[in-house]
Amino acid sequence: MNELPQKQGLALVLNAYGRALRSLLQPAIFWHLLWPTALSAIIWIVVAWLSWDTVGAGIERLFNEVGWLNWILQRWDDSALAATIFAKVVLGLLLIPLIYSTAMLIVAVFALPLMLERVAARDYPELEQRRGGTLAGSIGNALLAATVFMVGWVITLPLWLIPGMAIILPVLLSAYLNYRGYSYDALSAHGDAEEIRTTIARERGQLYLTGIFAGLLVYIPVINLVTPAYAGLTFIHYGLETLRRSRHAEKK
Repeated sequence: MNELPQKQGLALVLNAYGRALRSLLQPAIFWHLLWPTALSAIIWIVVAWLSWDTVGAGIERLFNEVGWLNWILQRWDDSALAATIFAKVVLGLLLIPLIYSTAMLIVAVFALPLMLERVAARDYPELEQRRGGTLAGSIGNALLAATVFMVGWVITLPLWLIPGMAIILPVLLSAYLNYRGYSYDALSAHGDAEEIRTTIARERGQLYLTGIFAGLLVYIPVINLVTPAYAGLTFIHYGLETLRRSRHAEKK
């Protein structure tokens, strides 16, 4: 099957977000929206509290020892104070992706299969479960997504000084995290191994667009706290609807 026309693909993405919003009215689903991010935040806040001084001191040394970073410090009247401020800013900027990527891992491995079961039973009862996915595949995809996301975040931090990049880069990185972390899991129970592979390849553009929209939600206060689970729920709807359409087309 060829890729969907651009307008139709966008309509399916928006439709998936709408269906995900409707699914949130189910109490069992709403619970899974909350706990992954809450648990992730607790874990990393405790880690940060225990290691803040040590890690902060290491970042300060990095600013003082790396040539171009030290050049930035020299632009300030009080370079020691500047190093302390920059270290705290960097720690804060690292804490955000750590919480988000860990929440994604928790959603992908634990919460998403439970949400998938309820959503499929309610909205896609006729869709046959062929169970082509594996737990190893789910964990592997989630770990790869989180690793690339964190490495990309750290590597691109200097580029955030360019106007606009502090918004564009996190959105693109979050889009990859969501796309890579959830696409496989959304199809794992209902698609066979070949369907999972071909659907992800065929729908890559729309799946990445779904991830971009989720990345934009991170900038909305309060909503950003539940974005990891909401994104996973949206990928469920997109994946199952795409699979249903694909099988229906094959029967014609």
